[in-house]
Amino acid sequence: MIIASSFFTKEQQAHILAAIKEAEEETSGEIRVHIETNLSGSVLDRAAWIFKRIGMHKTSVRNGVLFYLAVNNRQFAIIGDKGINSKVSEDFWEKAKELLRKNFTEGKFTEGLVEGIHLAGLQLKGNFPHKKDDVNELPDEISFDDPDYVALR
Repeated sequence: MIIASSFFTKEQQAHILAAIKEAEEETSGEIRVHIETNLSGSVLDRAAWIFKRIGMHKTSVRNGVLFYLAVNNRQFAIIGDKGINSKVSEDFWEKAKELLRKNFTEGKFTEGLVEGIHLAGLQLKGNFPHKKDDVNELPDEISFDDPDYVALR
């Protein structure tokens, strides 16, 4: 069994965090990644619950995006808040999921997340461009279901 916090190496985590920071430099949007060891139930229901638990819905214009992975179940979801959902095309999230799915199928988990983060970042930049008074509303970190894990920042 794979433990969530050991799924990506520290170097891979740093690469994912760099992608988040780069994507957020040009937008007021917020991007987070959450990784869990196991999932019971619906991946979308769990991702939506995590979205709320880690405060993704608390951005001022509701433009948070969560990438959720359940490693042992080999399932993932991408959740956007209502602000970004009202701006992107109807099929955007499905295209983003397909990009991740293609990479994940090839075992390219870091690359898939980074590409997905960049894709979401482009949509956020186009719809919620960075303004000089913007503040980083949520921490730039990967969260895990491991209670003893210390996050990289």
